[in-house]
Amino acid sequence: MATHVTVSHGADFEGVDRFTVKQLRELGQYVRGVLSYDDYTKLTPVLDHAGESELEFNTAEAALMAVLLRRAAAARTLPKKYAGPALLLGLSAARAVDEGEPWTWTLEEAGR
Repeated sequence: MATHVTVSHGADFEGVDRFTVKQLRELGQYVRGVLSYDDYTKLTPVLDHAGESELEFNTAEAALMAVLLRRAAAARTLPKKYAGPALLLGLSAARAVDEGEPWTWTLEEAGR
């Protein structure tokens, strides 16, 4: 299993954002408490299994992820430690949709 996930259409100089697998999986646990069941069941499988395989979301899937992640980030009860990554993920998914491109998650090992 990878230690980091790099998502396309991010905010850094190279147009990507990088998250630890632990960070994404912990976010998955917290969104269960801030989103409705109908919403979190669409999002948590992706977060719970982060780092197991590379992912590619088409524009419709990325649009849904963007909405759910930004909704989670805006929840007052989501700890700030997870609100930032949720917002960055939501914004990068939305950027992929705006550009009409797939939103991708690639895997990295520590130190690369």
